[in-house]
Amino acid sequence: MTHAPTEPATLPIPDDADGAPRRVGVEVELGGLTESQVVHIGADLFGGEIDQTGAYTYTLRDSAIGDVEVMLDTAFRDHAGGALAKAGLDVGRAVIPVEFVTEPLLPQTLGDIDRFCDALAEAGATGTQDGMLLGFGMHLNIAAAGRRAEDILPVLRAFALAEDGLRARTPIDPSRRLLPFVDPYPPRLLDALAAPDSADWDAGQMIDAYLHHAPSRNYALDMLPLFRDLDSDRVTAAIKGSESIKPRPAYHYRLPDARVDDPDWSVSGEWATWCEIEALAAQPDAVERLAAAWRRYRDRLVPIPGRWSGLSAEILAEEEVLQ
Repeated sequence: MTHAPTEPATLPIPDDADGAPRRVGVEVELGGLTESQVVHIGADLFGGEIDQTGAYTYTLRDSAIGDVEVMLDTAFRDHAGGALAKAGLDVGRAVIPVEFVTEPLLPQTLGDIDRFCDALAEAGATGTQDGMLLGFGMHLNIAAAGRRAEDILPVLRAFALAEDGLRARTPIDPSRRLLPFVDPYPPRLLDALAAPDSADWDAGQMIDAYLHHAPSRNYALDMLPLFRDLDSDRVTAAIKGSESIKPRPAYHYRLPDARVDDPDWSVSGEWATWCEIEALAAQPDAVERLAAAWRRYRDRLVPIPGRWSGLSAEILAEEEVLQ
């Protein structure tokens, strides 16, 4: 099984404010293989040295794609110390997620991650669609183009207003609907982001609106690591326990499906969707058209549930931003 080869998409703003290429870290969850199998397949593809750093954790060091961490899903790893627990892990390998995590990569190297996924699938790795309980996801950590509100706010507004249209285009696997992090942004956040003056917010106003309306990590675009990097005190004062959120100057884009054994799915394809979101953010007229449509939708006496996904998808198609 081989994913269709594609040249990774290009960001509309490929460099950060210092002129360095923007990078993306990749996290992919899968089933059917052990951590040892995954890391050895990585070494066969990319070279490097394998370092076992714990009972269920490995690091592939100095490979052709840099360092790659491979580990049992944290929720299971933290409770896998006893003999009985280990026996349960062996029985449940098909449904217990193993994940690999790359260092920040240049986008043009994402084809190598697709090759890695292909090799894992050939060895028996499974993805979300193989069963109702296989809730495997993928995360992209995309370096922000800058640290100013004018760098970040357009992307947040574009994503929030386009999210339902994106979900209509690529329905979420039913198994992921049972899990919390696939929740869409709440309507009250969209109300704030679609307000006529929201495009002119400063960083404090942007962060405050997010913390007030969406103080959680359980969304497809988790802004809290980036906001902690921008203004840590503001975030920790607003959200109890947020000290554990690692500050990072990057968008945390949480994809609800990782279908490593599906030939129609690829990391490069999901990356292309993110590039489309940033392309939309770079077209303020299109974003404002979405914002105005959202305000009209919310002004209805009784907004029709589900209608916004169709309305937003129509606008995105007409604007020819998302393919």
